[in-house]
Amino acid sequence: MLTLAIDTSLPILSVALLSDRLLIGSIAMEGKGSRNEKLLPAVDWLLSESGTDRHAIGLFAVTRGPGSFTGVRIGLATIQGLALALGRPVCAMSTHEAIALGEGGSHDGAIPALERTLVWDDAGRGEVYVSLFEGHHEVIEPRLASEEERDALASTAALVIPVADFAQHANVAVACARRAFELLSSKDLERYADATPIYVRLAEAEVKLQQKQNG
Repeated sequence: MLTLAIDTSLPILSVALLSDRLLIGSIAMEGKGSRNEKLLPAVDWLLSESGTDRHAIGLFAVTRGPGSFTGVRIGLATIQGLALALGRPVCAMSTHEAIALGEGGSHDGAIPALERTLVWDDAGRGEVYVSLFEGHHEVIEPRLASEEERDALASTAALVIPVADFAQHANVAVACARRAFELLSSKDLERYADATPIYVRLAEAEVKLQQKQNG
């Protein structure tokens, strides 16, 4: 099964093409402020360089946040458009799930059944995004937390993964594709058809609009 996966929720844009869990090719580049212009050319380049006809892709995978508001929307719209044109399924997951369960902080993606994994990212304004997993089960969905709350959760976790560090040393789209293939293999894909963005909180523009309406 060929899987094309993308992540546009983070400052580093990534695209990956895998055959089952085997990596065929991947791209990672600075995407902040220009994801819309870089994403489709990156997909086209990856398919061209690997000699892959897009009709051969059997599954599309995408992260849906938390992260950049604009980036999440671009990624979801792009992958849904590609999948719709080819009549293929979409597997949409949180960026944290891709990182925690697609790679698991190890090279083989193996996660001990009861291991607690905390994934966190800077959310600005003195806050962080956190998610907590026990084995392959998400026990805390992506949410905002204080740094103190993050540290308290970290003290209970066997593995703590800062998103920024992960993106510097691994490809998030590759992790997303591997998690999607795992879900396909376990026939659990239907639960991941929801492509609603995970924003956690309102964008700055929406906050200002609400303040104006309430003011």
